[in-house]
Amino acid sequence: MTVKRVKPKPIEVRRVHRLVTRAAGLPDVRAEVEANHDENRWWPATISDPRVRMLAAGWSTRVSYRMVETYAGVITSAAARGFDDLIASTDAELTSLVRPIGLPQARIDYVRSLAELLQGWEKEGVDPTAESADLDALVLDFAMRVRGASYKVAQCALLTARGCHCGIIPVDSGMVTKLAPVLGITLPSGAVAHERMRHVLEAVVHARADEFRSLVTANEYQVTIPEGTEPTWWVHLVLIYFKRLYLNGPSPQLCRRRPVCTKVVGCAHPTRIA
Repeated sequence: MTVKRVKPKPIEVRRVHRLVTRAAGLPDVRAEVEANHDENRWWPATISDPRVRMLAAGWSTRVSYRMVETYAGVITSAAARGFDDLIASTDAELTSLVRPIGLPQARIDYVRSLAELLQGWEKEGVDPTAESADLDALVLDFAMRVRGASYKVAQCALLTARGCHCGIIPVDSGMVTKLAPVLGITLPSGAVAHERMRHVLEAVVHARADEFRSLVTANEYQVTIPEGTEPTWWVHLVLIYFKRLYLNGPSPQLCRRRPVCTKVVGCAHPTRIA
């Protein structure tokens, strides 16, 4: 059973739009978004095999920003070998491949169970890249059947398999624990919070797609958003880098009166209380 989608409250729509409007205008956020929008450092665009892209999403778990180049090298090596060759490899060979990013057994378990899931989907006639695919059902199935996966890993895996502009907004732990409170969004406990947050964000972008596209133009972002697609990938990056730059600290510029304060960052309110 999939996680039931609940229509976001009007105030949630307003707050998400307001925060993205503010965050998009911050120079440091814009720099990070532009650097990762058209060619993301975590999921190289040169990898065309959706199976390897799903592999990359899982292997990015517990890899810090400082190790992104090391991680990219491992994924490039994996892509060069090909997914079928990787599955035929011994555990020792896979261990050697993933050693630079650590957690070899967890990464081996992930790729082995991913292969089992994909074989099962093929037998069932399920194509995770099909336009008609039930994405909520795929995310749930992936999270339940792939070892070491979760809702957030499943979201990323389907996103990378289908392409960054497919409409999925992946939600990591920081978006649940740090971003949701800034937005005044109450989430259920446990892993399901990642799906609920995803549903809210995707619904907001769908409701205000033209307004978000206008923000891209107004702030002169040097990014490419395909015609006919909602700017979900752009909104995801704006929020993820706002979270990283201003909430992970958190920044002293962050207003302590959020989400009531409409400015959020750099307002005239007293300095945040620790």
